[in-house]
Amino acid sequence: MSERILVTRSSMPPYEEYIEAIRPLWDTHWLTNMGIYHQKLERELREYLDVHELSLMVNGHMALELVIQSFGFPRDAEVITTPFTFISTTHAIVRNHLKPVFCDVKSSDGTIDEEKIEDLITEHTVAIVPVHVYGNVCNIERIQEIADKYNLKVIYDAAHAFGVKYKGKGIGNFGDASAFSFHATKVFNTIEGGAVAFSDHKIYEKLYNLKNFGIRGEELVTEVGANAKMNEFAAIMGLCNLRHLDGALAGRKEIYDFYREEISQIEGLSLLDENSDATKNYAYFPVVVKDCYGSSRDEIFERLRENNIFARKYFYPLTADQACFKNKYRDADISNARKLSKQILILPMYEELGRGNAGKIVSLLKKKGGR
Repeated sequence: MSERILVTRSSMPPYEEYIEAIRPLWDTHWLTNMGIYHQKLERELREYLDVHELSLMVNGHMALELVIQSFGFPRDAEVITTPFTFISTTHAIVRNHLKPVFCDVKSSDGTIDEEKIEDLITEHTVAIVPVHVYGNVCNIERIQEIADKYNLKVIYDAAHAFGVKYKGKGIGNFGDASAFSFHATKVFNTIEGGAVAFSDHKIYEKLYNLKNFGIRGEELVTEVGANAKMNEFAAIMGLCNLRHLDGALAGRKEIYDFYREEISQIEGLSLLDENSDATKNYAYFPVVVKDCYGSSRDEIFERLRENNIFARKYFYPLTADQACFKNKYRDADISNARKLSKQILILPMYEELGRGNAGKIVSLLKKKGGR
């Protein structure tokens, strides 16, 4: 049987490098609770991401859930967001006892349609949670303009946008806060992990309380909090991976450019628009399967699978259509999102994929209706 080609493969440093890096933990026995490696990674990521403030978390979901909680929105308030995202985005809103209001997306790049946001705002709206989907940057200026007009908070789900810069600034500088994911499948990982970027230092203090049980001293707990601290093993993995990130991105770029050149010539397959003001992190390679291709998205998915290539229908179904949320929230026209979710296919993308494997995938796509 041929090698299994998965949609992604976790980036990892050389084994010896990581083992040597974690060796001091056997001397100190300090494994968690914001140790020296947690603090070091927080500093280095603040610099790498070019943001004012940053708080590390145990994972990307808790980063988003806790930063939403940090703003203290009233229970049952409404939050405008996109249904074209990973389920975590919607869970983070609902677990804060808030009501998601799903806004349609733009077919051109999959990001929230900023021109449809205003019609969804009511007296109960408190925030907008857009997603930089696949690393495609939302219309930041227009979203902020709307938020300022209605006095709303903007909290970006930047799980896909690690390292992206917009007009020369780190993507985490926009809105009131941005949540990142460092899950094993991401372009940068700490095995599991995440972070929140923001400008207001008061948010740092609030997040510190929320991720550490509200503990502020040996005999002092100031508020109800969770346990969302990143441990030292994960922080060290992040520090190691950060050293090798430029090489990983170069490898991804090579595959990305090859895909783009080859697939742009296949009739019936199209690529999402790119923002010329934003850099790319080569985290994902989405392909849109049009009706004129000759095979459906699902047929391509199965054809690749039969050849031991595991692409991903990302995102399908929409979060608004998942069993836990379907028909529970205010109805809105999300026809673009529904159509895109049935057309989109994420191809394998990681630095070790190699031109040979990428070429095999492209060859299967060029067969169209064949097997």
